[in-house]
Amino acid sequence: MTSSSQSWARAERLDAARTLDDLHTQTGVRLTLDGPCPGGQVGAAFVRWPDHHRSVLKWRPHSRAADMRAGALAVTEALRLAGYPAPATELIAQVGHAVVMVQELLPGTTIDHLDQRGLEQALELNQLQADRLADRPDVPAVELHLLEDGPGYCLHEPLREHNRRSAALEHWIAAVGADSSAQLAGHDAVHMDFHPGNILAIDGAISGVIDWDGAARGDRRFDLVTLRFGIHTKDADPGVTQHLDAVLDSLPENILRPSWAHMSLRMVDWAIRHFTPADVERWLDLAEQRVS
Repeated sequence: MTSSSQSWARAERLDAARTLDDLHTQTGVRLTLDGPCPGGQVGAAFVRWPDHHRSVLKWRPHSRAADMRAGALAVTEALRLAGYPAPATELIAQVGHAVVMVQELLPGTTIDHLDQRGLEQALELNQLQADRLADRPDVPAVELHLLEDGPGYCLHEPLREHNRRSAALEHWIAAVGADSSAQLAGHDAVHMDFHPGNILAIDGAISGVIDWDGAARGDRRFDLVTLRFGIHTKDADPGVTQHLDAVLDSLPENILRPSWAHMSLRMVDWAIRHFTPADVERWLDLAEQRVS
């Protein structure tokens, strides 16, 4: 570990410690820091309760606890009632401009290599998301951002300016947006970031799905498009990619096209602003596979 990464890690721990102090002041609950989450994830750390059981501390800046309760937490609560392995939220509080949550620590580790067995289980979980919010029309719907920028992501201008390929992709995305609703219809639970890094497993059996902070109401099949993008730069069996592509081929166009357009915008924009030109080209390669 370099000195710069050590400084960054100390800053992350210091932020977590300060957040725990603020949480104690706000709620009277005293938790102790038990180290950063794997990979030094920004906004997450392990903590212990007074009874010594471990949980995950998460914080989201510039957010409102009321919005989280009405959105992401409502989604996971509905899924947990159906037996879906989503984490319980043990504590939530508004601390200044941020939402601080303490969530159940689920067993297992993230999937590095998605094999056929893992894909089959992921598809089964996706089916379990169907109609879980039929009695919760108040849960916000998935926003696609195909015509206008999202809040810090899904920005259109970077695609227009990067090169001819990205500009052509943005033109197609806007055309799909002109023919689609701004929101994804449906009453399914939608994770919004369903990829192997958010799926936990033990000995090949999925044990949990984490990071539901952006969850919303819509069509569960959106998450299958997200999964296809999630395995694009990861290690996955060739048969898994082919199987998932076949599943996507079977989706109705009014679901597949806007979902694919959203993920294309999200990933290419992010790569332009945060990664290398070669990374941008790799995401363009995938995005263009379904441009028509």
